[in-house]
Amino acid sequence: MRLGVLDIGSNTVHLLLVDAHPGARPVPFASHKRPLSLVQYLDGDGNITDAGQHELTEFVLEAWEFAARHRADDLLAFCTSAIREATNGPAVLARVKHETTVTLQELTGSEEASMTFFAVRRWYGWGAGPILNLDIGGGSFEMASGQDELPELATSVPLGASRLTRDWLHEDPPSAKSVKELRRYIRATLKPAVRSFDAIGRANLVAGTSKTFRSLARIAGAAPSAAGPYVKRELNATDLGIWAQRISAMKTEDRLHLPGVSEARANQLLAGALVAEAALELFEFKKVKICPWALREGLILRRLDQLVFDGPLEPAPHVGAQQSDAAQQSDAAQHAATLPVI
Repeated sequence: MRLGVLDIGSNTVHLLLVDAHPGARPVPFASHKRPLSLVQYLDGDGNITDAGQHELTEFVLEAWEFAARHRADDLLAFCTSAIREATNGPAVLARVKHETTVTLQELTGSEEASMTFFAVRRWYGWGAGPILNLDIGGGSFEMASGQDELPELATSVPLGASRLTRDWLHEDPPSAKSVKELRRYIRATLKPAVRSFDAIGRANLVAGTSKTFRSLARIAGAAPSAAGPYVKRELNATDLGIWAQRISAMKTEDRLHLPGVSEARANQLLAGALVAEAALELFEFKKVKICPWALREGLILRRLDQLVFDGPLEPAPHVGAQQSDAAQQSDAAQHAATLPVI
């Protein structure tokens, strides 16, 4: 069975296709993505502009056709904080559905944190004991902890790397004053959230998901992505602090020379480093393990678990009824744009 996950994030829009069946490890088949920072398309009132909406609907159509062309059996389509927190979020979702027929399911911050934790638990297994997972997105920062498959506590705070860069770091390189003020804001926002985790006890393992953690670990000496997902990667708090200081003095164009840093994320690398640094300090951990699975994998695994109880997928008319001629000629499989119940 081939499943697709369409992820409308704050930094990128990404379709991942995997081959999987209940009880098996999902194997990536193909992906289609585009840098699209919806946070940068917000106007003064917090609305996603018409230009941003056009870019979004255009990609959703591309993803829809890509999934059909590669014979996807099912498509899970979801969006996170960029649309969730936009003033005109409901109108944007309605426009996407009208122009593409794809329904984007809006995840809450706690649902996003929970599904990411679910993937991390499956990756590390029961032997890891209680896990704390940290995920730095473009618009928000998710934290979840627990000893079961789903977390005992999952929360989200508005400390995404793209959001913080837009709101606090206006110079290139940023001034020492702006960095200091941002550090203060991050800690003030994080402290009450971190304190809420005290009641569930200390984790055995701290995992970091998201491109931000992977990039920071790579800069600090972790193996490149080409080495494969099974290579152990860690990010030490000491190294993180050193690199946060170095990055704060670098221009965006200079950050591009660092290993693992893409053009789309170079400008927000410092904000992500400051959030990661503050989180490890407040949770009092000296290192974080980099987990290759995150939200997309969590949703796929949850969907596969449902199939154990619900049975095989029925062919979905959603896409098949409106396929393009090219897709029909390729006899693309039909697929549905619905999320599993979370």
